[in-house]
Amino acid sequence: MAKQRKSQRMTQRKWPLIAAAVVLIGIVAVVLITRNTPCCATGGQTVQDIAPAAYVEQFGDGKAAHVLLDVRTAEEFDSGHIAGALNIPVDALQDRLSEVPQDTTVVIYCRSGNRSATAAQILAEAGYGDIRDMGGIIAWTEQGYPIQ
Repeated sequence: MAKQRKSQRMTQRKWPLIAAAVVLIGIVAVVLITRNTPCCATGGQTVQDIAPAAYVEQFGDGKAAHVLLDVRTAEEFDSGHIAGALNIPVDALQDRLSEVPQDTTVVIYCRSGNRSATAAQILAEAGYGDIRDMGGIIAWTEQGYPIQ
């Protein structure tokens, strides 16, 4: 009888742990699912992530019309940028939207990916339709792609 009570107490102690594990697994599943979903839906517009290799494959050497937008500061841009990039710092983007054509794909990058996400959101809210966030030039150079 004592052994049975001890077993019941141990089982009762395990339930909170099991419940916590189930909740944790659910949270991880939601994070993984949303990570693979196009981000930043705004007014019917979506921002899609694009890896440097996919950018080169789809747009490199003039394969497809697009605007490559570097949203770093002018000093960062001058220290090295991807060939063909237009430099509009993210802090000035809202005031300089007229310089970014709306009728073509816009591919955005910054140093690490934070400012490009902000810029993508600005463009989405302004009604741009085909926005790709390449993240940062750090990933670009780490993968061996050139800068000028």
